[in-house]
Amino acid sequence: MFRGSLTALVTPFKNGAVDRGAFEALVERQIAAGTHGLVPMGTTGESPTLTKDEHFGVVAHCIEIADGRVPVIAGTGSNSTDVAIANQRHAKELGAQAGLVVTPYYNKPSQDGLFAHYKAINDAVDLPIIVYNIPGRSVVDISNTTMARIAGLSHVIGVKDATADLTRVSALRHLIGPDFVQLSGEDGTALAYNAAGGAGCISVTANVAPELCAQLQDATRDGRFNDALAIQDKLWPLHRALFLAPNPGPAKYALSLLGLCRDELRLPLVGPDDSVRTEVRAAMKHAGLM
Repeated sequence: MFRGSLTALVTPFKNGAVDRGAFEALVERQIAAGTHGLVPMGTTGESPTLTKDEHFGVVAHCIEIADGRVPVIAGTGSNSTDVAIANQRHAKELGAQAGLVVTPYYNKPSQDGLFAHYKAINDAVDLPIIVYNIPGRSVVDISNTTMARIAGLSHVIGVKDATADLTRVSALRHLIGPDFVQLSGEDGTALAYNAAGGAGCISVTANVAPELCAQLQDATRDGRFNDALAIQDKLWPLHRALFLAPNPGPAKYALSLLGLCRDELRLPLVGPDDSVRTEVRAAMKHAGLM
């Protein structure tokens, strides 16, 4: 169920509020383009700046719009285990197919603490867990041996790996086996990640270029790596440009150029500067999006 191009959705705003109409249009565009799954309320959705009601309002709206056409993986993580459990439970009640649970940030748990965190969530809620390992944001990194322990929990089915370490795919296949769903969290590594045994990518770029991202994933699944490489060559400047400023600033700017949502962020994020905007426009032209 969880494979291919899974879009880490932006949350569009209008005059400071969630723009439900723009969000619906974005989700419909994703599904029409062949996106394999949707991930609302991750980092790209600016989840740290939304209230609890807004957060789960977006998740509920995404599930309602998707209407079973593609799976929805809700962002449910927190640096508080109790809050993460409550979030995971709420996501299940709303009908999400899984929860994306980020490693606890700021409080820097040990490897034993990380295992205990995921075990508590696993034991409390009967909903699949995708572990989100992103040491660049959360400071802590799940070691391969700890990941193997976590993977032994009954509801843990996979990982979103935003370490950009391509050796981890093979290492985890060796430690855990091929059925553990490994998803890249770095668009630029998606092709190589799949070649090493990954199952897909939770993608920022797919917000802007959903059809190309889905086509790349389909090509790798079918073993057509020359076709996938040709798509990667089209997308590479966009992968780079979308992370020249804090995410999702460049992605929202790109979407505003396509008339899909406003270029509006919540503080402490601000929009990208003119140099980044120039790079984004050039990358979109290179990809044939403008």
